Order: sequence, then structure tokens, then C-alpha cells
Amino acid sequence: MSMTTDHRTALAILSALSIYASPALAFDSAAPEIATNVSNTQTATHAKKFMAATANPYATQAAYDILKAGGSAVDAAIAAQMVLSLTEPQSSGVGGGAFLLTFDGKRVRNYDGRETAPAKVDENLFRTSANADMAFYDAVIGGRSVGAPGAVAMLAAAHQREGKLSWAKLFQPAINLATRGFVISPRMSQSVQADKYLMKDPTARAYFYQADGITAKPAGTLLQNPEYAAVLKAIAKQGAKALYTGPIAQAIVDKVHAHPSNPGYLSMQDLAKYRPKIRTAVCGKYRDYTICGPAAPSSGGVAVVQMLGQLERFNLRTLKPASAQAIHYFSESGRLAFADRGKYLADPDFVSVPTKGLIDPGYLQQRATLIQADKSLGTAQAGTPLGARLAQLETASPERISTSHIAIVDAQGHAVSMTTSVEDAFGARQMVNGFLLNNQLTDFNFSPTDKDGALIANRVQPNKRPRSSMAPVLVFDQSGKKLQMIVGSPGGSRIIGYVAQTLVNLIDWKMDPQTAVNMPHYGSRNGPKTEIEKGTALSEQAEALKTLGHEVVEAEMTSGLAAIVKTPQGYAAGVDARREGVAKGD
Repeated sequence: MSMTTDHRTALAILSALSIYASPALAFDSAAPEIATNVSNTQTATHAKKFMAATANPYATQAAYDILKAGGSAVDAAIAAQMVLSLTEPQSSGVGGGAFLLTFDGKRVRNYDGRETAPAKVDENLFRTSANADMAFYDAVIGGRSVGAPGAVAMLAAAHQREGKLSWAKLFQPAINLATRGFVISPRMSQSVQADKYLMKDPTARAYFYQADGITAKPAGTLLQNPEYAAVLKAIAKQGAKALYTGPIAQAIVDKVHAHPSNPGYLSMQDLAKYRPKIRTAVCGKYRDYTICGPAAPSSGGVAVVQMLGQLERFNLRTLKPASAQAIHYFSESGRLAFADRGKYLADPDFVSVPTKGLIDPGYLQQRATLIQADKSLGTAQAGTPLGARLAQLETASPERISTSHIAIVDAQGHAVSMTTSVEDAFGARQMVNGFLLNNQLTDFNFSPTDKDGALIANRVQPNKRPRSSMAPVLVFDQSGKKLQMIVGSPGGSRIIGYVAQTLVNLIDWKMDPQTAVNMPHYGSRNGPKTEIEKGTALSEQAEALKTLGHEVVEAEMTSGLAAIVKTPQGYAAGVDARREGVAKGD
């Protein structure tokens, strides 16, 4: 194939943004996004006026161009998301949802763009005729797991309040890329090749695979998506309603209902009535900082604030970051936070969530006394915060890691921290009009009750939003008025630990943002297991951790962290070397 001008231009962009570092890739069946070995050759990116950090070079470039043109942080995030839907479809897109925190110089806004369950579902959506939980991928693949997508409506709401440039202008970078073509990255190609289900959808097979229908189009291929360009043009012209009503909405509903073995319940009415929400962000103190994250139905804001609040009593500065004692304290705090998360966190429009009680400093100090210096809790039990109600218990919900994060600060010092997802890699593996549909409904617990018959807070209900672990974070000084940091990551339920650990790295150990996001991961999501990142020096701490009562498991921990930190000279950014993201600013 001869190389076109557009192809050469696209390759030049990727080369300039250092995407072709030929990373080693691995696939963990328990983590549906491929893991990329960490390269520690990256250094922090510095800028004086504004900065954008995303998981894909094309998306970063789009955000940078919008900021350069005088756009706001929200404007740049919209441009980046539309590009990510094209260049990183395994992780996020217009068919998915997101949580967004913004700072406009005066206040923090918490936008909830989480998907909603169709009106016609019931609590047995993911139960078999034998009254057992469905196998995870039996539930995921097809239309059953698709919820009404929220990202586009949420971004439209944010733009209405905090946008500067015209809505239509923000779609042009993605329209141009979809029309002219973009170069498939190594990560996207490897993700396609590693997936066992994507090829079963004829539309996806024709788009992502070579003529044999089983071999992924290789990295370096110029890929065009005129159908997605048409969708973007419609949304750019008509607003978010173009996705939720009319022919695009009808195509989504038809796709959901047409699956031959696992059709779903999403209707035109479900799409038309979808509304994003603006909630009160969850904010708490840690050392000399104020940490703000998203409220329920995300558990991320509460759990990160809880973990840090519980760690407040320990002088972590005197410990080495990767020492057994540091891992022990951090993992114990994670156990306590996840115990509360499992019992109390769900959609607050359906369940009474005791947020104030869960993050109350007195409650967290009390919980922290359960952390012993020389012995692991093993499996922590939920506490009883002020405002808690009984009979909200959890069984496991299989939240997956296919997510992306966007961190942006504009020339006015306004900021965005946004985590966006289709849930599993490539979502429900259903492609329509050039984009993929989510499988976010599998973030609900499959069983409506626990073994004793008590109702589970995160059970399936009509019009409900499933619990999430997404934790886009904005960090301020102690007064809560001066922005200091923007942090977030993909990673399923591990997001909470990734974000909390990065904040500890930045605050307690004074790491630069690139070092902070590249640090080997560790933590616990409760239960006896303590996870340490596979293939890192943390394995040297395994024996010491075992003597403290930890059941140590080495695992692929595929974060995709982005961190922007305010400096006396402007901003410094770090982007996780486990993925292909970059930061760029002026």
C-alpha cells in the first residue's frame, strides 16, 4: 500500500509524541485490557500556561489545540473524548459514560454521566433460570448489558456552564481524524488481537480485523471511520440530542434488540429521558491538602478520602515508599475502605448513602485504630458511620478496567479531571454507526440479595445507575481554594488504590508527577489478598508481608494514571508509562 499524505502526517504526529516506543505487551485474562511493561525513560512534562494529559497522543493533541485556541478545560476535554472514542475504542467513547470534576476558579462541580439501566429490567437481569448468577461474559456480550450512555449528555451540560468555544468547533479534530484516517497504535492493535469476542460482531469484525476476520489490523495501519464522522457531525450540529433521539438512537436500540442470543432492553424512551446529574463533590483533608472526588454512584471519591483519612495518623514520610511497612499500612487502609464501599455505596437516588458519616474525620480516626503495625486485618468488616442503615450487604460485582482518564488545566487555571469508560474492553462488543456500546450494567451486583436474603445496595433496578470506582480527583490547598493537583486513572475497582497511592507519592514522598505515576502498585480491595504489581521489585517484599499476615498475590496492575501538579513555574505532568498516553502544554 502506498503511503498517503494523510498517512505520513499521522505517523509524524505519533512519532513526535513518542507513541512508537515498541512496548512489550502482555494479557491477563483477569484484566481485560492488555498490560504494557513500564518504561522509566519518561520524564515529567513542564508548561507555564496550560497542560493536557490523556491516554492517547491524538487525544492530547486535540486537547492542546483547543487550549491553544483559547478554549476552556471543559472544551479541551470534549475534544479529547471525541478523539478517544476513535483512537482508543477499547476504553471509552460516546457509547459509554463518565464522571467529571471541574474547577472554574471558584467552585468544584461534580458531573455524573453514569449510564442508567433500562426501565424494563428487573433485579434478576443477570440471573439464570436456575437462579444462579450468569457467567460474566455470558452477561456482557450482546445487548443485555447495555445501559443508556451518559458521556455526551454530561459533556454537553458541562459545556453549557463552563465552555468558551462553540460546541461544534470541539468536534472538528475527531471529525478530521475519522474522515482522513488515524494510525492504529500498538496498544489498540494488541487489544483487538487479544480479545476473544469482538470478532463475533460482524460490524466490528469488518472494521477492526483484516480480511480473514481473525487477525487484527496491525499497528501503523491508517484506519478511517466515516460512520463515526457522520455521528460527530450530527452531534456537533444538533447538540447531544442527536445521540439520544432520532436515527442514531434508533440504530443503538435496534442493535441492542437484534443480538441473536443475548438481546437487551434499552428503548428509545430510555435514551430520550437520560439526564446527567450535578452532584456535590466528596471532599476531605489529608495533611495540608483538600482532596475532592466524585460522589455516589461512584465509590471512588468516598473510598479515596477514607483511605487517606485513615493514613493520616501514620508518619509515612519516615518510611520508604516501597517498603513492607508502607505497603502494609496502605493495604490495611484499603481493606477498611473497601469494606465500607461494599456495604454502603450505590446510586443515592435508590439507596441512602451515608457519605458525610463515611468521611467524617472522627469516624476515620476510629477506623484507623484498627490498623495494627504488626498484623494484617485479613478481611475487614464494614463500620457503622453516622447515618448508616442496616441490611445493605455486598456480594462481589465484577467491575472491569477498560477506562481512560483525562487531566487538563487551562490558561485561566480552570481544571478538569475526568474518568470515562465503556466498562469491559470494547464494552458489549456491539458496534453501531462507527462506535461501540457499553456493558456498564454488569457493574451492578448480579445477585439482588446476599446469602442471608438481605438486599444488596448495588442490585439491578430500573433507571438506576450502577456503582463505579472511577475517582477523578482535584486537589487544593488547605483552604480548598487554590488548585494544586489533578489526578485520576483507569483500572476498575483498583482505580481507588491507584489514585490514593499516587496522592501519597506526591504528598508524603514529594515525588515529581512522572515518578509518582510510574511507581509499582500495591494494595488490597479487602479479603485476605494483598496485591503487588507483577514483574516489579515489590516481589522482594513478599516474605516480609507474609510475616505480617498478608496473602500476597502478584498481578498485572494496568493503571493509566495522569497527574498534573502546580509548580512555582507553572505545571508539571506525568502520564503512566504502562500505556501510551502523553502530556503537552505551553
